[in-house]
Amino acid sequence: MFQSINPYTKAIIFEHTEHTVQEVENLISLTHNAFLKWKTFSFGQRGERFKKLAILLRENKETFATLITTEMGKIISESRAEIEKCAWLCEHYAEHAASMLQPEIFETDAGKSYLRFDPVGIIYGIMPWNFPFWQAFRAAVPTMMAGNTFILKHAPNVIGTAKAIEKLFLKAGFPKNTFTNLIIPVSLSEKVIAHPFVEGVTLTGSQKAGSIVAAQAGKYLKKSVLELGGSDPYIVLKDAEFNVSCKTGVCSRFLNAGQVCISAKRFIVEEAVINQFMEEQKRLLENMVLGDPMDEKTEMGPMARPDLLENIEKQVNQSVLMGAKILCGGKRRDDHSLFYEPTLIVNAKKGMPVFDEETFGPVSVVIPAKDAEDAIRIANDTPYGLGASLWTQNMELAEKLAGEIEAGAVFINGMTKSDPRLPFGGTKRSGYGRELAYPGIREFVNQKTVWIASSVTS
Repeated sequence: MFQSINPYTKAIIFEHTEHTVQEVENLISLTHNAFLKWKTFSFGQRGERFKKLAILLRENKETFATLITTEMGKIISESRAEIEKCAWLCEHYAEHAASMLQPEIFETDAGKSYLRFDPVGIIYGIMPWNFPFWQAFRAAVPTMMAGNTFILKHAPNVIGTAKAIEKLFLKAGFPKNTFTNLIIPVSLSEKVIAHPFVEGVTLTGSQKAGSIVAAQAGKYLKKSVLELGGSDPYIVLKDAEFNVSCKTGVCSRFLNAGQVCISAKRFIVEEAVINQFMEEQKRLLENMVLGDPMDEKTEMGPMARPDLLENIEKQVNQSVLMGAKILCGGKRRDDHSLFYEPTLIVNAKKGMPVFDEETFGPVSVVIPAKDAEDAIRIANDTPYGLGASLWTQNMELAEKLAGEIEAGAVFINGMTKSDPRLPFGGTKRSGYGRELAYPGIREFVNQKTVWIASSVTS
């Protein structure tokens, strides 16, 4: 039995019965049968359903946003934005999928030779709770527009959202079980990956989860795409636009109470401006409004689960024992809630949890750099490589440094984010493969070479 518990009120919202092993088997078979039908639909037919899905998302935005906020705690304005982004994603692929998967002609000795992109079957998505609509849609929409069907295993604390998404696909006119929701424990996940009807698996989650899923996918010769979080550097050089870089950094770090994979986590600031930067960030954090995430005035809600709060608290406390200094925040509220105060840490060094690990909570770490070269060295001194932000007014230098930063994406004078028009994914231990844009829709297809002789002679 899974429970959805409101992080703010701690009230149990839903209780969900898990699928049995036999039900899992039946649902996989039904999703395979749906694939045999769905793959015959034209891009136009698939696209019309995704356009309808976008309409339904916007028409029911307040209902879905409220569901997100009550299940995992982000503030209501961020939940509304998440629904809008899902609608945009649906429209983007409805419009562009056909051109993204257009056969590519190759010049050979043949009369005609080309590469075509065919759907492969069921793709299994293991998705996290922090963006419960967006993560599911980001994985499912391009995969399904390519002609595959999709099975979702959502995080246990957002099963209400998973059920709502499945109903939404049906309401938009998708054939039953083209999108299937499985309510299962982690222990049954390998059984799904091993199933002969399942052709690939995509996971967004921790390094540990990614390592396990990658091993299971390899064992059964299934393709996998992994997005495993990061410790994104936010580099501020001395010539950066100060006010914009500071305010944007706070927005990037404390969005969703800091529970974001691709967000600023390590602020690497040139020594010439670091004191000014720390003072301004401290001022912004001390004035941040915490409270009921359904209140329009609230700027940061609670963390999603008690274990997440305990982990960020442990990382900070251990780092302080090792010499880090807290400039503001650094503790949970004393009202037994799941709020962790917006926290600013300095004197962080290699070997400390806040320097070495992903901090998945409202904690900002500011690290000095002697110059641009030193900033890049510090930025790359991590096992992660998801995203990075770089702030400078020297565009020639910025593009040079972008090539030196070890990350799946570099945003110059802007905060890291995902965008349907751009490939999304990491390097190093932040995973492999890409979601979104045309690389994302091509991850789970058979790239089939077709060679046709110029003539046939007896």
